[in-house]
Amino acid sequence: MNATTPRRRRLRPARAGLYATLVLLALVYLAPLAWAVSSSFKDRSEIFAFPPQLWPDPATLFNYATLLAEQPFWRWMLMSTSVALISTVATVLLCSLAGFGFAKYEFKGKRLLFDVMFSSLAIPFAVIVVPLFVLVAKLGLAHPLFALVVPWVAPAFGIFMMRQYTEQSIPDEILDAARIDGCSELRTFWSVVLPLLRPALGALAVWSFLNTYNTLLWPLVVVSEPQYYTVPLGLQALFGAEGRQYNLVLAGAVLAAIPAIAVFVLLRKQLISGLTAGAVKS
Repeated sequence: MNATTPRRRRLRPARAGLYATLVLLALVYLAPLAWAVSSSFKDRSEIFAFPPQLWPDPATLFNYATLLAEQPFWRWMLMSTSVALISTVATVLLCSLAGFGFAKYEFKGKRLLFDVMFSSLAIPFAVIVVPLFVLVAKLGLAHPLFALVVPWVAPAFGIFMMRQYTEQSIPDEILDAARIDGCSELRTFWSVVLPLLRPALGALAVWSFLNTYNTLLWPLVVVSEPQYYTVPLGLQALFGAEGRQYNLVLAGAVLAAIPAIAVFVLLRKQLISGLTAGAVKS
């Protein structure tokens, strides 16, 4: 007991410093969200008042009522959510297939193909926007319903993530046993591999949904008709209509955060399991 006491005492300052750092980082990240929620209940003139007021005085629902009455906000939400869900389902399916192929099969050019795919992570999306738009147009997929989904299907990060998880977490013996039992390759993937990939699939689904749901640059390029506006694009349009309507933008941003938060809450266990897989060796 006495031998362990000094060690515990030495760990306490380090642990306290770690907790203090985590609390500080949490405050830094939560402060803008708290300010946005508070300001969404303020009058337009109070948002940039100096000194700033943390709490609205008085609180008002005028911003939310005006946004929902004068703007097609629910249509924006439906468009964003639909695009994000379709993209997420396609991403999870295609990335898991590609990751499984890279992890468990040998074929000519595998290493080169994987290196080229992985190196694309270093290319900023803004660099490929114009070539991507030209490619989408040439393929006849320029309609917003298709164009909004295409760039987010089978991203390099998702393939890399699934390949690493498959390689580390699924032994070859399980696949060999399924093949001996007469399972085809597709049946082996669907019945054996896919259930074992659940933590990684959850993490990838959260990442894909949030990435697609929150994007602004690509919808700004491919969407011109207001009926196809997503939430980020619709809120951006409020800056040019009747001046910069920060009060409506803040109200819309708070409402738009609800689906993203809901997805994170529902899949948080899979997200944590998928991101920490392989970090601790058994």
